[in-house]
Amino acid sequence: MEDEVTAPPLPESVQCPVCSKGFKPSKINAHLDRCLQDDVGRCPSTMDEGRPPLKKPRVTTASPPPVPVSRPTANGTPTRGLRAVSRGVKRTAPGDIEPGQPDADPTMLPSPPSSQLTLVKTSTEAVPSRTFLTTDKPLAETLRPKTLEEYFGQNKVVGEHTLLRSLLESQDIPSLILWGPPGCGKTTLAHIIASKSKQKGTVRFVKLSATSASTSDVREVIKQAQNELRLCKRRTILFIDEIHRFNKSQQDTFLPHVECGTVTLIGATTENPSFQVNSALLSRCRVLVLEKLSVEAMGSILQRAVVSLGVHVLGDGEQAGDLEERPDDGAQPQVYIEQRALDTVAHLCDGDARAGLNGLQMALQARVGGAPSGRVVVQEKHVKEGLQRSHILYDKAGEEHFNCISALHKSMRGSHENASLYWLARMLEGGEDPLYVARRLVRFASEDVGLADPLALPQAVSAYQACHFIGMPECEVILAQCAVYLARAPKSVEVYKAYSNVKASLRTHKGPLPSVPLHLRNASTKLMRELGYAKGYKYNPAFSSPAEQEYLPEELRGVDFFTWTPSE
Repeated sequence: MEDEVTAPPLPESVQCPVCSKGFKPSKINAHLDRCLQDDVGRCPSTMDEGRPPLKKPRVTTASPPPVPVSRPTANGTPTRGLRAVSRGVKRTAPGDIEPGQPDADPTMLPSPPSSQLTLVKTSTEAVPSRTFLTTDKPLAETLRPKTLEEYFGQNKVVGEHTLLRSLLESQDIPSLILWGPPGCGKTTLAHIIASKSKQKGTVRFVKLSATSASTSDVREVIKQAQNELRLCKRRTILFIDEIHRFNKSQQDTFLPHVECGTVTLIGATTENPSFQVNSALLSRCRVLVLEKLSVEAMGSILQRAVVSLGVHVLGDGEQAGDLEERPDDGAQPQVYIEQRALDTVAHLCDGDARAGLNGLQMALQARVGGAPSGRVVVQEKHVKEGLQRSHILYDKAGEEHFNCISALHKSMRGSHENASLYWLARMLEGGEDPLYVARRLVRFASEDVGLADPLALPQAVSAYQACHFIGMPECEVILAQCAVYLARAPKSVEVYKAYSNVKASLRTHKGPLPSVPLHLRNASTKLMRELGYAKGYKYNPAFSSPAEQEYLPEELRGVDFFTWTPSE
């Protein structure tokens, strides 16, 4: 009789080849996946605190220890074999394994890079804060909201009793176009929608960026979506970031598939969809307008950030000197930030949550990096250095271009010189062509000032020529002078309205237009003179100047275009 094969006993612990820390065999797979992630350094270990940090091995060259597994023999007797822990293991992102899931180690926390390990010794509470401050990933991406409860500033769109909120609760999401300024939460809202829709497991989420994706990439995703819907009965949500970067023909690729429901399209754009998105695609999607985040919303976002980072906030009445009375373990710097500094970030970021969070991260990193121990206080001057308003939201080829020039025109029309200077500066500081502004001022001088101040038109023309001669930035004061002159000048639109009435008369005229009267024509030949051209002007000295109405066609005599309206 063949001897029965007995399995060797399971080892009590298996050593991780990356951090040299012992783990149970049931935990080693999940731990190794976490240990090999590119954005995590080495796992925290207290066994080799004084040893130089280990170099992070490459995934392709790591040789993990074998783990005993059971497999049946030919006669059905279970035996124990060996398999490599790196084979057949699903790679997961750092946030995919949670303490409540199988094979998860609830004591494991993301660790900082090896260059910052000296800061992490005994305080467990500060580990997440130090990791966020030293990681290469931007803070805005790390703290991206995952639920609507963490999503601030867009109550008109996803607040209680809104249409989108009801659709999210019913998990029946239509195709959407999210339109809003940078950093207002378009991409975050798309991820929240995908997360809510995937709860039942009947939806897959695919993200593409129009800045890098091509038409073939879109067709491949649509082909996969068709297979998923036919074989697995699973719908696909396709998120296209910066969808306005696709040209008209590329946008047409979505039309039949959005129409039949193969994909649910969610597009994000900072440009006006009326100008940048096909009207046929717009008719198949619902446009959601996301507003610039208010200062109050930015305050809530920053408060959530400092709580997640473990940073203490000093109230308005507290001073940095008050911290001397608080206990200090001396192991690592305790980070404090003044409430006034957070308020400054909320105002300077101009409603851009991404800029605000990343500016806050930069200020914290600069202060913590130079203080290995003790207390660190981030003040208002530090965040001003980390977040400077280096640009003005203005797109000279998009909607903001038309919004600002309209505001300038209306401010001068209303004789508001301060507002005129403000909107002029918004355009010039945003990079607008000064000659474009000068051309608009020339138009305004005739359209809105007109005969009330005949010198306004020469003033505007001179400003245009001066801007053409010297250019920016010297010509900005010339445009400012002209804008203030036009704002202070008396206004008269009688010529503009009269000419508009003439155009309306021509458009509404029924039948053929009347011919030019003979006495108004030019007699350039003998035959024309014999026919009566220029009658009474050159060849009849006794003819007195006719009445004004004789200069119009007979059917229009007696019409005063300065008082005439199209309804007449």
